Amino acid sequence: MGKFTRLRKNKSYDYKPRYYDDKGEGNPYKIQHKLDKYRTTVGPKQGLKSKFGNAFSDLRKEGDRNMKIRMAIIIAVLVFAFLYIIDFDLSIFSIK
Repeated sequence: MGKFTRLRKNKSYDYKPRYYDDKGEGNPYKIQHKLDKYRTTVGPKQGLKSKFGNAFSDLRKEGDRNMKIRMAIIIAVLVFAFLYIIDFDLSIFSIK
């Protein structure tokens, strides 16, 4: 029963050209994204616990402060634009 419920693993091909001198650069035909070396989510298979651990460690890292401020301003402008478009009345929050 285990053979039928288990998922098939994809085949991987390791093509090496005959007369290529790599000079330590690796295989030129290896398909890899430019930013994979900087990502923590790309790599060997991980369990759910390690995925959450990586996500929390990324959350704890200090990011670019200017980017966070810029993102907050953009989100605030978009929210106020949406409220203006739907004619939201802010007077419902004032005390009479």
